[in-house]
Amino acid sequence: MIIDKDIAECYSEKRVNYYSYLKYDIDLIVVLVNWNIIKNGGKNMDLAIITATQVIELFILILCGAVLYKTNVIKEEGKGILSNLLIYLVIPAMIIDSYTATFDYEKLTNLIKAFEYSAVLLAVGIGISLLVTVRTAKDVRGIIRMACSFSNAGYMGFPLIKALFGTEGLLYATAFLTLFNILIWTVGLGYVAGSQSPKEVAKTIFTSPAVLSVFVGLAIFIGRIPVPEFIKTPIAMVGDMNTPISMVITGITIAGSNLKQLVKNKKLFFVITVRMFLIPIVGLLVMKLINASGEVAMITLILEACPTAAITTMFAIKYNNNEELAAGSVVFTTLLSIITLPVYAFILSSLF
Repeated sequence: MIIDKDIAECYSEKRVNYYSYLKYDIDLIVVLVNWNIIKNGGKNMDLAIITATQVIELFILILCGAVLYKTNVIKEEGKGILSNLLIYLVIPAMIIDSYTATFDYEKLTNLIKAFEYSAVLLAVGIGISLLVTVRTAKDVRGIIRMACSFSNAGYMGFPLIKALFGTEGLLYATAFLTLFNILIWTVGLGYVAGSQSPKEVAKTIFTSPAVLSVFVGLAIFIGRIPVPEFIKTPIAMVGDMNTPISMVITGITIAGSNLKQLVKNKKLFFVITVRMFLIPIVGLLVMKLINASGEVAMITLILEACPTAAITTMFAIKYNNNEELAAGSVVFTTLLSIITLPVYAFILSSLF
C-alpha cells in the first residue's frame, strides 16, 4: 500500500517521541487504519462486515451441533465418526477441488507466495509461544505451547476463507495447511508427547490425507491435467460439506465441555491472550515489515488469527496431558473468535 506523502511526512515527525520501534509500528498501524477510513469513505469496512456475517453463520452451525449433542441426537462417539469423515474424505476433496482451477502463472506465483507467507507466520506463532512460556511450569508448558502455536485453520479458517475469497482463496490456503500439518506433527507432537521417532513422524506426515491431497492437487494444477466434469462435480459437492460438518463438530465439543470448570483454570486466560491477540498483532507487524501485501497476505493472516487448533484436545487426551486446559483453550478461543475475527478483518482491509 502506498502512503500519501503528506501523511508520511506528518507521521515521521512523531517518530522521535517513541521509546521503541515496536511502539512506533503499532502506532503506525492505527494511523494508517484511520487514514484509510477517511480516504476510502468507509469502504474498507466491507470485508469486516462480510467476515462478521460469515462468523455469525458459522456460529449458527455451531449452535446446531450443540443442540444435536444436548438432545442426544449425536453422542460422543458420533463426534469421532464425523471427525474421521472430515479428515479422510471431506477436507481432501475440498483441497483437490481448489487445485482444479484453470492454471495460470499468476496463480502459481501467488501460491508460492502463500507458502512463503505461511512459513513466516507459522514461525512467528511458534517463536512467540516458545518465548512467552520459558518460565512456565514444565507440567503445563507443552500443552500451552501447543494451544498458542497452532490455529484452527482447517475447521474454522477454511470455511471462512472460502466464504470471503472463493475457491481461488482456498487454493492459497492449502499452502498454509500443508506447512501447518508438517509442523503440528513434528513441533506440536513434540510439545505434548515429548520426543518421537523421526521415522514415525515422517510416516504420519506423508500419510496425512491433507498432505497427500495437496500433492495430488499440485500434480493436477501444475501438470494442467483436465478433470472431467462428472468427476469434478462430486469432488466439489463433498468438499462443500466441510463447513457444516466442521462447525457441528465444534458445537459438539463446546456442548460436551464443562464451561464453568474450564474457566477456573488461570492458565486459560494466558493462552487466550497469546493465541487471539499477541500472535495476530505481531504477525501483522512482521508482514508489514517484509512488505507483504494483497489477497494472499490477508488469507494467511486470517488463518493464523483463528482460534486454537481442535487437534490440541485430541493430542492432550491421547498423551494424558492437561486435557481440561486443552479443551478450554479450544472452546473459549473459538467463542472469542466470533468477535476478534471481524475486527481483525477490518484492520486487514485497511492495510492491504
